[in-house]
Amino acid sequence: MLHRTLTAALGLSVLAVSAHAQTAMPFALDWRFEGPSAPYFVAIEKGYFADAGLSVEVTAGQGSLDAIPKVATGAFPVGFADINSLIKFLDQNPGAPVIGAMMVYDKPPFAIVGRRSLGVETPSDLEGKTLGAPPPDGAFAQWPIFVAETGIDASTITIEPVGFPTREPSLAEGTVDAVTGFSFTSFLSTARLGVPEDDLSVILMADHGVDLYGNVIIVNTDFAAANPDAVKGFLEAVAKGMIDTIADPEAAVATIEPFNPAMDLELELRRLELALRDNIVTDWVQANGMGIIDADRFANSIEQIKLTYEYQTEPDASLYFTDAFLPEGGFKLD
Repeated sequence: MLHRTLTAALGLSVLAVSAHAQTAMPFALDWRFEGPSAPYFVAIEKGYFADAGLSVEVTAGQGSLDAIPKVATGAFPVGFADINSLIKFLDQNPGAPVIGAMMVYDKPPFAIVGRRSLGVETPSDLEGKTLGAPPPDGAFAQWPIFVAETGIDASTITIEPVGFPTREPSLAEGTVDAVTGFSFTSFLSTARLGVPEDDLSVILMADHGVDLYGNVIIVNTDFAAANPDAVKGFLEAVAKGMIDTIADPEAAVATIEPFNPAMDLELELRRLELALRDNIVTDWVQANGMGIIDADRFANSIEQIKLTYEYQTEPDASLYFTDAFLPEGGFKLD
């Protein structure tokens, strides 16, 4: 009989162990323990990692770039990161032993959040308006692609540099008409400042021609070559955790609370629900399976990146993502 335990260290990591676990697979998350990270905690609590013979420690991160060097150096065999950042990292560090292995955010959360009362509901409504954008913001980085794909006249739009702490307050106060940000973050943060949800419009860039994918589970290729079954087992456990999360988001969020006691359960449940709806359980994923990607779309996304980044070498899609550790057709979520 497997004996499962759940432990935390300083609120930053959580460990799933089994008496029979043989393979250690510490997992580098992209951000804090919030609603969208629930599937990993569900997989721990329900013993899915342990059943696969894995000892999995989940460690919080400091942004979508954070996990890439951790996995590339071998400090972590698996992580969670923005695939567009991974593409750029591999272009700058050719041969680094890291690759995407399971797409999670079929649609990235890159978005423009506006206020209907200020006249912003569609991309063309941004013309003549003021857009608040933190210069290092991941969503704002895709602005040239969004402009090119929508055909809006960017020359009529005033870009107002704002800091991350003042982004949503600026929108709530009406000093800007819209802001760039992650859909499930800027929307909720602005609503919590007193702006009615029905006054907020979320323009998801992925719905307007931006073909970029979002966050993906990445693996160290040296580790994967030596432990292919462990990688397959890890991804299958994540998929099981995702299925349970979709079935009962409230219970899934509750599994995080012991490791982030200060979190607002209601807020994180809402954040998880938005991420599931807009980023994870998309129409394409429901029809084709979770974890895999569309090759044509991925090829186009690599081309779109050229609008924001100058490749040092000719990009090669096979270096950035592999489905070798996924079941054919990905994981079905029903």
